[in-house]
Amino acid sequence: MKLLVVGGAGYIGSHTVRQLRAAGHEVVVFDNLSSGHAAALPTDVPLLRGDLLDPDSIRTALESQRPDAVVHFAALIEVGESMRAPGRYYRNNVTGSLNLLQAIVDTRKVPLVFSSTAAVYGTTDAVPIPEDAPLRPESVYGETKLMTERMIHAFHVAHGLPYTVLRYFNVCGAAPGGHIGEAHPSKTHLIELACLTALGQREKMMVFGNDYPTPDGTCLRDYVHVQDLADAHVLAVEALLAGRMMAATYNVGLGRGFSVQEVLDAVDEVVGTPLPRELAPRRAGDPPRLVADASRIVSDLGFAPQFTDLRQMVQTAWDWHRHHPNGFQD
Repeated sequence: MKLLVVGGAGYIGSHTVRQLRAAGHEVVVFDNLSSGHAAALPTDVPLLRGDLLDPDSIRTALESQRPDAVVHFAALIEVGESMRAPGRYYRNNVTGSLNLLQAIVDTRKVPLVFSSTAAVYGTTDAVPIPEDAPLRPESVYGETKLMTERMIHAFHVAHGLPYTVLRYFNVCGAAPGGHIGEAHPSKTHLIELACLTALGQREKMMVFGNDYPTPDGTCLRDYVHVQDLADAHVLAVEALLAGRMMAATYNVGLGRGFSVQEVLDAVDEVVGTPLPRELAPRRAGDPPRLVADASRIVSDLGFAPQFTDLRQMVQTAWDWHRHHPNGFQD
C-alpha cells in the first residue's frame, strides 16, 4: 500500500518510515523540515516539501500521490515553549491538523493514524493510566493534541473518516546501528540530555526532587523505544487498511515505569563513567508516576515491544549520540 507520512522527517516519523518500508509499503514523506531532517530518510523515499498551514500544498500532495492511508506526525512538541507561545502552538498543531483533515475528506477520505501524547491526561492518580482516564491536559501542547483528537473524531462522525490515535508515553532510543536517532532543536528528553552530558556538551544532570512516593524518591516514567513505537504505527496502519478498525485510541508504552535515578544509573553503566548530577527542588506539575495501561493495543493489534530492558534502550541512544554528537550535521 502507498502511505503519505506527514512529518516523516522527524525523530519518530523517520523511524516509522523505515518500519513501514520494511513491512512492504510504499512511502512518501510530506514535511516542512522545520525540525525534521532530510538526511534521516532513505535516499529513495520521495520528500515533498510542504506545510500544513498551506492548505493547497497538502491538498496537492494528496491529489498527486493518491495514498491509501495517511500517518500524521507533524507538530510542535515542546511543553515549556507551548506555555510561552500558545498562539504558535494552536496555529501550527490545531490549524495545521484541521487543514489536513479537510484535505483528506475533500480528496481521498483515506484512513488516518495520528500521533498523540500522554500529555492529554495531565496529572492523574491512575496507575497505570487507561485510555478512558479523565482528559485534563495541563499544557498548551497537551491541549492542542486533545483538540486534534476531538477534531479527528468529529470528522469520523460527520464523514466516516477511519482513524487510529496513538498516545505515546516517553519515547527514547534510536535505530539499532546508530544511523538515525533523536536530534531535536530543543533538548528536553532525559536520556538524550544524559547522553549529551556524557559527551561533555552539558555540565551536569539535574535531578528534580528525590522525595516522591516512589521506591527511590525520583519520578517514574514509562519509556517506549522509538523502534517499538514505529512498529505500533505499522500495526495501526495495517489494521485500518484491512478494515479491522474504524475509530480507535491506544496508549503506547511498556506498562511499567523507570525512575529518573534508574535511567541515569543505566546511562552510567552504558557510558562507563558516572554522570555529574545535582539535586534540585521538585518541578511544579511533575506527577510522581506516569505509566501506561497498554493492554488494549496488545490485545487488539498484537503490539509486542522488543525493547524492554532499560540498558538496551539507553545503549541504542548512546550509539547514535556518540557517533553523531551534532545530530545530522555530522
